[in-house]
Amino acid sequence: MQEGSIYSALVEGRFVLKFVGDVRLTLCSSLDCHLEGALSEPEVSEILIDLTQAEGIDSTSLGLIAKLAIKAKALGLDKPALVSTNPDITRILYTMGFDHIFILLEQLPTSVHDLKQLPLVQESVDEMKVRIIAAHRILMDLNESNREAFRDLVSTLESVKEK
Repeated sequence: MQEGSIYSALVEGRFVLKFVGDVRLTLCSSLDCHLEGALSEPEVSEILIDLTQAEGIDSTSLGLIAKLAIKAKALGLDKPALVSTNPDITRILYTMGFDHIFILLEQLPTSVHDLKQLPLVQESVDEMKVRIIAAHRILMDLNESNREAFRDLVSTLESVKEK
């Protein structure tokens, strides 16, 4: 599998995130920091998440994507669009309840240009742990199945003492 990377662009008010390869929690700090900054841009009017080149995506990244949709709603933006052409990833999105917070698409509405790779954010293990717990709490809030699936993980992470 190709190592994961995330690209973004803000073009004419459209915020686009593109996930490529196998996206894992090592990118969660970069993604979370970038999302906070992007949503503070007053010109953002639409959001598109492109998973068409994602080979895999972990639950921490999914939690951060869910956080983006929840924050967009709080800002009064339309429901973000999420595109997945990988049947395995699409099945996970439906199972986790993403169809309630995103418009799920099976093909890109247009081609995406001018994307820039997110810079890597290096954080301590404890800072990353906080982000992972927060991402999973968001997934747990989406439905009871997620709550059951991630309860032990969150409990275990919370019980690990900070260094």
